[in-house]
Amino acid sequence: MSSTQDLTHREGVFNQEVVTRFELYNSLFLTLPFYQVKDTGNLLPFFSAHCEKGAAARQEPTEIIESFFQQYAPKIDHREQLNRLFRFLQYIERQVVLFDAIEDSSFNKVTRFEDSGTLQNLIQQIGNNEEKRALVKEKLKDFSLRLVLTAHPTQFYPSRVLGIITDLTEALKTNDINTINQLLQQLGKTPFFNQKSPTPVDEAVSLIWFLENIFYYAMPATQQRLNEVFDTADIADQLLEMGFWPGGDRDGNPNVRTDATRTVSALLRQIIFRCYYRDFRVAKRRITFKGVEEAMQRLENILYQNAFNPVEKPIDEKDEMLQLLSSVRDVLVKENYALFTDIVDDLSAKIKLFGCYFATLDIRQDSRILRKVYAYITGQLHIPIPNGYTDLEEEQKIKSMSFTEADFICPDDADEMVKDTLDTIRLVKNIQQQNGEKACNRFIISNCQQASDILQLMNLYLFSGWKTEELTIDFMPLFETVADLKVAAQVMETLYNHPFYKKHLALRGNKQAIMLGFSDSTKDGGYLMANWSIYKAKVELTAIARKYDIDLAFFDGRGGPPARGGGKTHRFYASMGKEIANNHIQLTIQGQTVSSQYGSIDTARFNIEQLFNAGIVSALNENHKDLLDNRHKDLISSMADVSHEKFLSLRKHPLFTEYLEKLSPLKLLSAVNISSRPTKRNSDAPLKLEDLRAISFVTSWSQLKQNIPGFYGLGSALEKMKGEGHWDEIVELYERSGFFKTMIDNCMMSMSKSDFRVTAHLKEDEHFGQFWTMLYNEFELTKKLLLQLTNTNTLMQAYPIEKKSIAIREKIVLPLVMIQHYALNLLNNSSDEELNNIYSKLVVRTVYGIVNAGRNLA
Repeated sequence: MSSTQDLTHREGVFNQEVVTRFELYNSLFLTLPFYQVKDTGNLLPFFSAHCEKGAAARQEPTEIIESFFQQYAPKIDHREQLNRLFRFLQYIERQVVLFDAIEDSSFNKVTRFEDSGTLQNLIQQIGNNEEKRALVKEKLKDFSLRLVLTAHPTQFYPSRVLGIITDLTEALKTNDINTINQLLQQLGKTPFFNQKSPTPVDEAVSLIWFLENIFYYAMPATQQRLNEVFDTADIADQLLEMGFWPGGDRDGNPNVRTDATRTVSALLRQIIFRCYYRDFRVAKRRITFKGVEEAMQRLENILYQNAFNPVEKPIDEKDEMLQLLSSVRDVLVKENYALFTDIVDDLSAKIKLFGCYFATLDIRQDSRILRKVYAYITGQLHIPIPNGYTDLEEEQKIKSMSFTEADFICPDDADEMVKDTLDTIRLVKNIQQQNGEKACNRFIISNCQQASDILQLMNLYLFSGWKTEELTIDFMPLFETVADLKVAAQVMETLYNHPFYKKHLALRGNKQAIMLGFSDSTKDGGYLMANWSIYKAKVELTAIARKYDIDLAFFDGRGGPPARGGGKTHRFYASMGKEIANNHIQLTIQGQTVSSQYGSIDTARFNIEQLFNAGIVSALNENHKDLLDNRHKDLISSMADVSHEKFLSLRKHPLFTEYLEKLSPLKLLSAVNISSRPTKRNSDAPLKLEDLRAISFVTSWSQLKQNIPGFYGLGSALEKMKGEGHWDEIVELYERSGFFKTMIDNCMMSMSKSDFRVTAHLKEDEHFGQFWTMLYNEFELTKKLLLQLTNTNTLMQAYPIEKKSIAIREKIVLPLVMIQHYALNLLNNSSDEELNNIYSKLVVRTVYGIVNAGRNLA
């Protein structure tokens, strides 16, 4: 079967398994009599069609909605119109869930595992070639994959809805009509949003749902598959790791305090023991033989007590649990024909993987806070620093550091941030003693700009009771902005040459993790410059690490959308050339990416396997074609400069912030009640772009259906290359470089989720007309040149299934987009406080569905 025939066949399967079934079950769903509005389900298809027709005619959202009510409900007043819009909104939110569940239930039928970069694909490449198999196994000895769940505020489904989605997906796999009908009714009656903002612990509980219900099964299954194929039993302990940020990430979140960190750590421990106990009960029903009674009883006591009656000062019981299981296994092998050893092996593998902590709780804080804490504690300890620490030059700061041990206990009357930092540093030691070192052994310094930012934090640990030889912490810089990325290699070389840091790294196995942030670099420099800056930084940081014989791991802070490092993530890792360290893949999983890519065991295993494939496939390809030569680097660098200049001119435009504030839900995002984290730093101050969080920045543009951070400036850069006669070289670059191709393809994905028809009426707006036209022209220019570059007629033509999925999702939520713009317009032109409160609620509620449907828009 040719590739064209295969795509046609798969598209046919998608139509049959997803599109047709969605139409069928959606018709059932629309007949459910919810919300005391008898004709909502009947009217919604007409409303959707009316919005589509109005968008095609480039009508203003207000005109579209008012004309709908004139035609279909002419006798109702304005308040009842708003009531109907809320009812439409509630149906559409659930339509998105229904489509998600149908798509997920068809995953195994639609996906071709043998050619999609999974383990199956890797196994086929190896075949019976034992030399290749040995190469992969050797690569695996130095390889690891860490997925880190973060508390970033774009996970819109509460756990009560996630449970329904899981059950609905299972029912859809077998087309169980009765169960599906009941679940749709349950879905209709279940609230989709929180009445108040969650606490950091609430956020942790929501994400632990994925640990307990998805990763607890998907991770060991992947590990078992690796062991079967490559005999990795002796190296399995470090292959897969889970990380966790809720309760530990306090950067810009004043609601995360030491008590939250302590509570989340205890919660992670309790939930993993409940998972173990659930498995143990299955084992207990099977392992009923003589000679295992004592070990099984002891194991049950450990698991039950930790799961349901946790003590105040628990201990790390991982080794004892494994020893007990090992003794049980010995009896099974020696005296019972090895019956049920598979059950014992499965539980042992999970305990090795998750220990007593489930996922490593990372601590993160901004360097500016840490500098204040350091200045405070050196003053309290009377450490002499000339002229004050904060006023010193970088070289003087480093020279002033003493690296002396102390046992300073922060007084209760200290500044809140100071006390939280110092108390948390002390707490980390307790967490390690109770749950194991891996429970909490990483501290991430965001906004890291200089080597002293790392060294001062190490001093804070030493001042807080930690010993030099027992400093079981990995100190991790986070380089985020374009400027920080440029100096990252210089900062790390300073650290590698520092005697104290050098000694510390040796104690940590000469392993260094460095975090690179896509979100802020995109907000800072635009899509192309952010991607290129991170690529260059990785090359430079790899070279420095190799110079000093450091085992380097890049931890990528990726959000859902391409503008925040999302999209086809596995292809980025597969495209890394020999210049970039790629033995360890670490990345954040956040927002809608959690539920869209890891919302079921099937999809989670698929995405985990793709990342594994991306990391180890280079072992089979010594002549890696993604080693960019100097000419290609010069071309990308030139384009990045043009794109950067274009993006900066946009940011500096006098209407830039006003446009976002008035026409997007930016100012109302804090009312969405999905996060304990403020939408911007310095939350009490007037809005400034530098204080605006990258998530809010990208989300606002996606709500506008313009996705500016995902493409702006790229068209101008391509046009310049074409005008200078370099077009053939750019085409060659796209065809040869996986890095460049992935960047371009992800950009097209972002643009596919844009719809300038929604805001087309602004072209004639007296105030924003020219600004809108500037955005639109860059979109059209970028689209035209990308189609030429990829030799296609439509965006994402090479990915027909994904393209169709996006198109359906965009069609479902178009009415929400229209409602949002209608409500914003009313809000901007009303002085009625009561009505404005309703308009605001209407805007906020539309945000949920739009982001949920996009799956990686925020």
